[in-house]
Amino acid sequence: MTADPRPSAAPRPARDVPVPEGFDMGEHLSGLGAVLAGPANVIMQLSWPGVGYGVMNSRVHDGSAMLHPVKRARTTFGYIAVAMLGTDEERTALRRAVNGQHAQVVSGPDEPVEYRAMDPRLQTWVAACLYYGTRDVLARLHGPMDEATADALYAHCARFGTTLQMPAEAWPETRDAFDAYWEASLAEVSIDPPVADYFMRLTTLQNLPRPARWAASFNLFVTTGFLPPLFREQLGVAWSPAQQRRFDRLMRRLGRVERALPPRARRLPFTLLLADLRRRIRRGTPLV
Repeated sequence: MTADPRPSAAPRPARDVPVPEGFDMGEHLSGLGAVLAGPANVIMQLSWPGVGYGVMNSRVHDGSAMLHPVKRARTTFGYIAVAMLGTDEERTALRRAVNGQHAQVVSGPDEPVEYRAMDPRLQTWVAACLYYGTRDVLARLHGPMDEATADALYAHCARFGTTLQMPAEAWPETRDAFDAYWEASLAEVSIDPPVADYFMRLTTLQNLPRPARWAASFNLFVTTGFLPPLFREQLGVAWSPAQQRRFDRLMRRLGRVERALPPRARRLPFTLLLADLRRRIRRGTPLV
């Protein structure tokens, strides 16, 4: 299987799912929640073998989380910032840059699974994980939202996929349809031992300098807490009712802290990363 020979050919993002007028995604971004739940969401995304092996064995070494963790985090959170808050023109620019990287991520003849990062089906799964995580974080920190807001949030989060190759029609039409898609997609979750080892090295911060690994046990606890049961089972990590109660208490307390912050602070680091991308576009410097 070969990569798209023209990764920058698409002139604009795919058609978006309509979002109710007046919906402001900035009011529903949780920078704190994204930082805490980010590692768990990465595990969920990579639990489909085509995504997991594609990231783990990627030939694009300058984007490796093991080799360049700060750059990888900036790119990942920057993508979320642009997909959720950026203009069509900014999303187009980022799409073109990411395509250049993704076109190089194609399985080799000796790999256990076949994959290509430009596959819309894999990108739909990744987008679904990002939406699932967004919804989960907001519920754990701040409680349930009203039905109209939940529907608008869901429609807006289609941009996680349409900013790349996912066609708008691939996004399940309603939240109920999404839940059905999610349950069906869990059948494809399969974490092989090499991928599980890769996850655990990231979760215990083995990709960071030794002085920064002091937070490894906390990161492991929070990451495990944000994983749905199937993913914990696949990784072979234990989780008790007592740990769940401790995790729930922590999330409620952090939610109270976040609600006390001014809106500008709650949106960090997304607003800073969006400003950084806009500066890179103006200067003509690489976006990823």
